[in-house]
Amino acid sequence: MRMQTKLGLGAIAAALAALPALAQDGPIQNPTVEQMATMVDKGDTTWMLISSALVLMMAIPALALFYGGLVRTKNMLSLLMQVLIIVSVGAVMWIAVGYSLAFTPGSPFIGGLSKAMLAGVGTGTYAATFSNNVYIPEYAFVIFQMTFACITPALIIGAFAERIKFWPLMLFCIGWTLFAYYPIAHMVWFWAGPDFLSVPEYAGDMGYLWGMGALDFAGGTVVHINAGIAGLVGCYVVGKRVGFNKEPMPPHSLTLTMVGASLLWVGWFGFNAGSNLESNGLTALAFLNTLVAAAAATLSWVLVEQVRHGRPSLLGAVTGAVAGLVAITPAAGFASPGGALVLGLVVSPICYIFVSTAKKAMGFDDSLDVFGVHGVGGIVGAIGTGIVADPALGGQGWYDYTVFPAVAGTYDMGAQVFTQLKAVCVTVLWTGIVSFVLFYVIKLVFGLRPSADDERQGLDQTSHGESAYNY
Repeated sequence: MRMQTKLGLGAIAAALAALPALAQDGPIQNPTVEQMATMVDKGDTTWMLISSALVLMMAIPALALFYGGLVRTKNMLSLLMQVLIIVSVGAVMWIAVGYSLAFTPGSPFIGGLSKAMLAGVGTGTYAATFSNNVYIPEYAFVIFQMTFACITPALIIGAFAERIKFWPLMLFCIGWTLFAYYPIAHMVWFWAGPDFLSVPEYAGDMGYLWGMGALDFAGGTVVHINAGIAGLVGCYVVGKRVGFNKEPMPPHSLTLTMVGASLLWVGWFGFNAGSNLESNGLTALAFLNTLVAAAAATLSWVLVEQVRHGRPSLLGAVTGAVAGLVAITPAAGFASPGGALVLGLVVSPICYIFVSTAKKAMGFDDSLDVFGVHGVGGIVGAIGTGIVADPALGGQGWYDYTVFPAVAGTYDMGAQVFTQLKAVCVTVLWTGIVSFVLFYVIKLVFGLRPSADDERQGLDQTSHGESAYNY
């Protein structure tokens, strides 16, 4: 019985040393479920459950507070409500069909329905990690991946915040998760696992972008580019806010935004370091790289502001932190700490240009800079991964799992960067087309915008009959 896992491709753990019962006969190729049960470490399982809780915290409360603080007072509660319900819908969908469509065989572009409603998944089934003969309970893998599927559509809503109807938005998120998130997650992260890939019958059992050799440790393509492009499309289809560029629209609470950003930063350790699926040295590297890149990007952004405006801002600092976290996400387990530092320093000036200049030139209203930070930062990180993963620069390179046990592959930076570019293009086109069709159809059938009067009054009252603050 083979299990499916998520992309990491880091250094092979010393599985035999940790598993003396297996060391006697060497690695077991194509292990049975009973054999897998002897390859589970409680420390790995514990780390995966902790990481799952950290990623859930990134959505509620972190993202909700981060986004909520950035909108006007009259729309604070609506943002909290949108994030909460999107996460809830995402969790239900994941159990019903999501896990099966993302992480079972089907085609290179989407899985099947063999595990719909988690059929066949139980306390005695296991998911592979990135080390030969090291497994975790499949439920732990299901939970971890569920949190990714919950937060990704929630990221999109910041692009057109303060001007969209609640139920049409929920309908969009359902369709987008089905037709954009699950397929791209399958294309990037689905494979048979290290103990099965060298078996001829499973050799082609992998997602399209995985088979292409694209590197995405924790979601540069699957989460950030995917959501960022969807947000950009939404900006154009939904349209600009009433009064945009004609009246001030400052964040109503940078205090709450700072709290949300801080929780995002902490939660991101589960997001990135948890994506190794084990608790070992590579996990520690991903953890360290996440911290270093975010810190470097924070400093880089405020230095740009100092040069450009003569003073740094808290809004700029937290935006830089998120940009650094986004950029390091695909490279977290591939880069050296030095590479993570450089990636963090580089991403903020690029995102700053898009947030401050390119957005105006392109004529769209990205309320909370979802495209400028997640979309652009994700593209920078995805392409940059091809550079910082090079062992010549201290990176981890890639491992050839068609050889058993796996061995380090020969790294070609130019070829890898080109592969990363192709993965970015596939993601942009796929989610761009899906998002446009969904937005446009929902706009024609149900309408996306509240009336101008309702928008001026605020979505808290007009959509929910409540207010975030009563005083």
